[in-house]
Amino acid sequence: MTGDLQTHVVVAGAGPVGLLTACELAAYGVRTVVVEARTSVSPQPKATTLHARAVQCLVRRGHLGELAGQRTDPVAASHPFHFAGIPGLTISAPATEPPPILKCPQEELERRFESRARAAGAVILRGHRVTEVHQGPEGVRVSARGPDGPVNLVAAYLVGADGAHSTVREQAGFDDWTHPATVCAMAGDVQLEDPDALQPGWHRTSRGWIAAKDVPQGRMRLRTLNCESVDRKRHLPLTLEELRREVSWIAGREIAMHAPRWLSKFSDFTRLVGCYRKERIFLAGDAAHVHFPIAGQGLSTGVLDALNLGWKLAFTVRGAAAAGLLDTYDEERRPAAQRVIDNTRAQLAIMRPDTELDPLRALFGELVSADAEGGLLASILSAQDTVLPARSADPSPWEGKFLHNVGLTTPEGRTDVIRLLADGRPLLLLSGGHDGRDYGAQARSWTGLVRVVHCEPTPDLPSGAVLVRPDGYIGWTEDGGPLPAALTAYFGAAGGVRASALEARGALSEAVR
Repeated sequence: MTGDLQTHVVVAGAGPVGLLTACELAAYGVRTVVVEARTSVSPQPKATTLHARAVQCLVRRGHLGELAGQRTDPVAASHPFHFAGIPGLTISAPATEPPPILKCPQEELERRFESRARAAGAVILRGHRVTEVHQGPEGVRVSARGPDGPVNLVAAYLVGADGAHSTVREQAGFDDWTHPATVCAMAGDVQLEDPDALQPGWHRTSRGWIAAKDVPQGRMRLRTLNCESVDRKRHLPLTLEELRREVSWIAGREIAMHAPRWLSKFSDFTRLVGCYRKERIFLAGDAAHVHFPIAGQGLSTGVLDALNLGWKLAFTVRGAAAAGLLDTYDEERRPAAQRVIDNTRAQLAIMRPDTELDPLRALFGELVSADAEGGLLASILSAQDTVLPARSADPSPWEGKFLHNVGLTTPEGRTDVIRLLADGRPLLLLSGGHDGRDYGAQARSWTGLVRVVHCEPTPDLPSGAVLVRPDGYIGWTEDGGPLPAALTAYFGAAGGVRASALEARGALSEAVR
């Protein structure tokens, strides 16, 4: 392909974050082009864990389908987990939500998101590498090189989801904070000469850690942590001999292995950009934040970036957003990444094998046991502790909190929050009396944009009137100031074009369900 291509948004990177962003944008009717250097989805094992809040938000967007599983038990679900390799933690979710942890290969998610993005109308240019980025007052120009030569794309906005070595981040000049690597880590799938030489699980020695997991074809997935050295050549390919030496050294005995697959090196190098937005350019996922991959939080953090940015950017492109809505992406997601970075660095500190840390590890062992039923540590790892900054001048205690899936009785019958958010529109739930205030009439100027639903009161729902954002977070309740002020703060002053801007969303969503 040669020549220029005009579009609303260019997304650089077709990993799970970039493809999910494209899913969201295209489903809202936003013309979207994804540029990716790889010619196909990589089958290499990468992230496999989606934590509770990411799962809950993805389900509200209809992105998981059968992957989310079916819940039939009437009690809260739980999943065993760990903190800094210390077992005994339990991550829970309400009974009305999907299971709190979804184990799914990144490859499968990428294929699913790509299929949905294409079905919704996104154009995905594989085999095209971004070479230059230029931003002007009216848009962004992205130059890429593909198999048939250069391609120039002109868009209103650019999303850099192109990974830790992001070209978009570098070209656009984003400032960042970094922490250098202090440990050496390796990973790979191998076959052990003696299958009993290493049992599945977490193994800590005086030299470091080995995490072992059985995988198909008689292989074992190994991950090592060496806190005594930094691999200065970690950007070079890992060899089987290097992995064998490392595993044997940490274990304190020879562990022979063969038939290697997917060998890789990594470290605790950490990065967080100073802001997620530079005018018309945004960063998401590893392009914005990189941390040590303990507890599998990276994929979920990137997914939540995409789900936060997607609807805000789509509403802006479609003329249905307040002027400051895009700024809230940085305000809401950068602190979340900082929290992940802080807890991963804390976990790594606890994992260092110094004997002086034994009392600290023992203390955290007690804390993990005490926290077993879904307490603070579990909510941190699963991002269920997230409360967004309030936008109202006089916010209610509910604003910024996540609204869990509440069963509702409406004039049309029984439903729930997940079903009502399926069309991607903000939701105004009206229950009980309103002291003479007709919130339905107050929201009438936003008809077609905001979905108004009358329902019977329930103790699981804030009383009166509740505005729910498309991502499931509460944007306003009736004790938080005037409703028109809240709607204007999110969606701008209503008008004919604004009010009807997203009416096609439902049909577009159904096309990719």
